[in-house]
Amino acid sequence: KTTLASTIMGKNPYVVTSGGIFLNDLELTNLPTYQRARAGLFMIAQYPPELVGVSFDDLARELNLDEARLAAKDLSKEAVAIGLSPELLSRSVNVGFSGGEKKRAETFQLATFGAKIAILDELDSGLDIDALRDVSRRIALMVKEEGLGVLVITHYSRLLRELEPDFVHVFEDGHINRSGGPELAFELERTGYGPKKR
Repeated sequence: KTTLASTIMGKNPYVVTSGGIFLNDLELTNLPTYQRARAGLFMIAQYPPELVGVSFDDLARELNLDEARLAAKDLSKEAVAIGLSPELLSRSVNVGFSGGEKKRAETFQLATFGAKIAILDELDSGLDIDALRDVSRRIALMVKEEGLGVLVITHYSRLLRELEPDFVHVFEDGHINRSGGPELAFELERTGYGPKKR
């Protein structure tokens, strides 16, 4: 599942051997990661990296973010809305942050950068109940108000109680072996995955 997310984002060493990766009409398959990000992909990794010496402002400048968009947002208010101390925004991205602060900081970036598709790789890993609620509700608001598309990778249904999916797919050994609606996640929580189906 993480391999899928990494492949979509264009991270090495993963290579698409057949088919392609598209965002609307734009083919991303052979684009480097930074161009995929500029096109509108955003990934919150299970273990968000620390960017020593890179502040949020540096990151925004490097991504050539629309200054009008940034000016229109009250960044401190946005940080507070997801439970992140605004003082952390002037520090190096994720450096010295707790696991929960890192996920909140990544969600802050997602809300600020105006992504079209968010890939959430085990967003619920390392989050307490309050942090999970704050982060997932902010993402749900982006889905509703901004049309954000979301690919959620998780082993547990608790995230899906806050961020309700349209579809659930069980992905094993590189294959989707079962699909359904939100009820499938809750069924799997009760019964487990059982024997593999092909």
